[in-house]
Amino acid sequence: MALQAAVFPRGQRGRLYPLHIHIAYLFTLLIFVACSVIGWFNFHQSRRIVLTAASDVFERTARQTGDDLQRLYGPLETLVELLVHHPLAAAPSLDSRLQALPMLREALEKNTHLSAVYVGYGNGDFFLIRSLASRAVALAVQAPAGARFLVQSMERQGRAARPTFIFFDEWLQELERRHPAAYDFDPRGRPWFIRAQTATALVRTEPYVFFTTREVGKTFARLAGSGAVVAADLTLEEISASLAGAGITPGSQLALVDARGRVLAERDRERLHRANARAGGQLPTLDQLGVPVLGALAAAGAGNSRVIEAAGQVWHGGAVAVPEAGDEPNYLLVAAPENELLAEAVRIRTWTLWVTLALIALAIPGTWWLARRISGELKDLIRESAEIRRFRFDGTPAKGSPIWEIDELSRSMNQMKGTIRKFLDISATLTAERNFDRLLERVLQETLASAEASGGIVYLMAENGRGLLPAALRWEVGTTAEEQGAPASGEVAGLPGLVFLPTARETHPLLLAVLEARTQVLDVPPQRPPGMEFLDAPGSPLVGLPVLLVALPLKNRAQEVVGVLALFLPGSAEAPSPERISFIEALSGASAVAIDNQRLIQAQKALLESLIQLVAGAIDAKSPYTGGHCQRVPELTKMLARAACDATAGPYADFSLSDEEWEALHIAGWLHDCGKVTTPEYVVDKATKLETLYDRIHEVRMRFEVLKRDAEIEFWQQVAAGGDGAALRQALEAQWQVLDEEFAFVASCNQGGEFMAPEKLERLQRIAGRTWRRTLDDRLGLSWEEGRRKAQLPPVPLPAPEPLLADKPEHLLERGPRDLMPADNPWGFKLQVPAWKFNRGELHNLAVARGTLSEEDRYIINDHIVQTIIMLTALPFPRHLQNVPELAGGHHEKMDGSGYPRRLRREEMSAPARMMAIADIFEALTAVDRPYKKGKTLSEAVRIMVAMKREGHIDPELFDLFLTSGVYREYGERYLSPEQIDSVDVGSCIG
Repeated sequence: MALQAAVFPRGQRGRLYPLHIHIAYLFTLLIFVACSVIGWFNFHQSRRIVLTAASDVFERTARQTGDDLQRLYGPLETLVELLVHHPLAAAPSLDSRLQALPMLREALEKNTHLSAVYVGYGNGDFFLIRSLASRAVALAVQAPAGARFLVQSMERQGRAARPTFIFFDEWLQELERRHPAAYDFDPRGRPWFIRAQTATALVRTEPYVFFTTREVGKTFARLAGSGAVVAADLTLEEISASLAGAGITPGSQLALVDARGRVLAERDRERLHRANARAGGQLPTLDQLGVPVLGALAAAGAGNSRVIEAAGQVWHGGAVAVPEAGDEPNYLLVAAPENELLAEAVRIRTWTLWVTLALIALAIPGTWWLARRISGELKDLIRESAEIRRFRFDGTPAKGSPIWEIDELSRSMNQMKGTIRKFLDISATLTAERNFDRLLERVLQETLASAEASGGIVYLMAENGRGLLPAALRWEVGTTAEEQGAPASGEVAGLPGLVFLPTARETHPLLLAVLEARTQVLDVPPQRPPGMEFLDAPGSPLVGLPVLLVALPLKNRAQEVVGVLALFLPGSAEAPSPERISFIEALSGASAVAIDNQRLIQAQKALLESLIQLVAGAIDAKSPYTGGHCQRVPELTKMLARAACDATAGPYADFSLSDEEWEALHIAGWLHDCGKVTTPEYVVDKATKLETLYDRIHEVRMRFEVLKRDAEIEFWQQVAAGGDGAALRQALEAQWQVLDEEFAFVASCNQGGEFMAPEKLERLQRIAGRTWRRTLDDRLGLSWEEGRRKAQLPPVPLPAPEPLLADKPEHLLERGPRDLMPADNPWGFKLQVPAWKFNRGELHNLAVARGTLSEEDRYIINDHIVQTIIMLTALPFPRHLQNVPELAGGHHEKMDGSGYPRRLRREEMSAPARMMAIADIFEALTAVDRPYKKGKTLSEAVRIMVAMKREGHIDPELFDLFLTSGVYREYGERYLSPEQIDSVDVGSCIG
């Protein structure tokens, strides 16, 4: 993956990177740092070891040099001691002295570091034998070829001196004898001779440059008994050779110096020889040697751990004392370049660096793979947490990990997911439950399962807040509360053993949870405290056992305690863990909210039910003749709906209603005629054709009375004028009889009991043609509205003739804008609106063909269903009650589409709406409280409805179910009078 693709968006703390990059960087950095530290440590440890070893080497070299000196000194001192007693010490002439050559040759051959052995005599004679094994020495004395030994002799006789140089081969065969005139050596003036003369023991001179060979060495001398001094020269070339082999590094510098800083031996002998030459026969100084670092070490003083910068380099070295018995100590100067000393350490450091880089190169893929694996597991957990954040719990559980922390996090994540999922499932279940009793049972069921309790109980706070009322009890084993028999005295019905707990009993375990508003965990002994006897009720699995009680207060959203949830566990059971208590508390909180919600919903439903019944009761109370209609129709509708739900065959075998649908049907049944609150009572209760606020038949009768009085007055006037009284009386009585018959006809027409045939309408018109004389102004005492209608025509001069029955302009009431219904109305009403709101014309009403209602009256009556739909549609019903307007407003629709007010067809109506239509018709036909008709018997009502079924007015399948299920008879037995209940031939009515 490219680095850019792995970079996360910049947050408040800068750019963020994935964990595997952090881990890879961290591991790489860790490896680099670790290897660097190890390399640094190794380097410094190696440096320390090397420097310590170098210091040890310095000291060891000094000791070795001291040992070498002692090894050189010992044989020479022994030789000198032996020669003191040898005849050579007293030999008077050269010839006698040459007798000691074999012994002296053997001493020189065995001691290669022995430069010369000689004897200085008191008379100034001198005898010396020197080895010519060194080419430099041979060249210095100009020895002939093959010369191996040189004898230098000085014989004095008075002031005359006879020098003699005799060269011998290795077998002591004389090769050449010389008498150098320039050789004038007198031993008596030499330091070694002088010191030996006064010393009682062997003496050693300080190092000096030998006269003949120009080599640096020491002389060992001893005074013999004869007065001669026996001496031997020791060259320090051996020490230089030893130092040459003691170099710590190729560039190391070593030199042996005396206390005055003169060079005795040096690792580089050629350089020492050059220094000797420059010194002019003296011991060279360090400056003359030309090695600055050795001079710097000498200036620094004794010590074997010095760091010196010289010649552009850093040197490590020291000046180590080399003690010498009887003399001042010499000093070994040792210096090694730091780069050579630490070359191995540097090599190890470089090697470590390359190993580090190689290890990093090898570790990066492995680190990257490991980091990706670790981060991959964390990414899985991140995805899992994202799913949890989205409330998705159906994914694959997070896998385990070999990393303990990630595995713990994974298991915790799975447990958390399970807990949240279980909590949400339980909460959703509780929230979805609409039945309060089932809700309480579900609360106990879920809580007992979560707590692994044996039983539980729910107490709810009384409405007055003065105590707890038991609401539900459940045991996980044994019988339920409903199976435990009838309650004893003081017990709550349906919950044996449970009693009301007044808050005054503050010590009761359940009340403690309420009063202290926190969870209580208490032990209940087998001797139950008062109020806890139900633990030993029949069906309880805890009879006679100690009980562990966990009481949790139920709090609503306002944190008010609305009850208590108690769980019961056997006393031997382990107390729930704090985590489980927390989960149960959260669950009880959700339960409390659900219970509180259901109680609020119940209260609202009770309020809504009361308002619905209030409206329905007001409608029924408004018209005493339809007092029970709004109550009976919903009952009959629900009876038919239950029959449809119970059907196991036929078209409604699969029909069912949910609790919400039952609620909608119940409300729609009660409110199906709520629009009647807008219907004038006198229209609803119109028992005769002329009835408005009163029955106008009384006005018509008065007019007939006036006509009869007018006929009688005319009779007396004619009798007074001299007419035939008997004939006039006969004519008067005939006229009265005609008026009585006409009024009886008009009165019968007013009742609306029979169909108005054409001949009846013609007779009615003839009767209406009679007139009577009005002598009073008919515009006096009127309301403003009626006076306005009267003013449409000019007044008629009095006395004025008036028709017996008339349709006058003031009988017509106009329809206002609010009473008009446009064709594109939002409710889908399809109405034929009459031209007039009211037509109170007498002839118009008396001419109604059937019943007592005119077209305008019928529209007003039917308008109640229009107003019902409008009113119910305006109400903010919840979703499950959205179909209430459709159910309540469809009971005047017909299956053929000719109904009112929407002209819906059967397939456009729901089954409950079609059921209500049947219930409304059947109740109206059988009702005995209608003023305009008598209640039908069962057979009469069924016969009428069979005809309506065949005409397509009602649902045939539901009507058949209405009959075959016996709903009609069950309703009749509950609501009809005995004389209305007769037999019905159901078989002939169905199909």
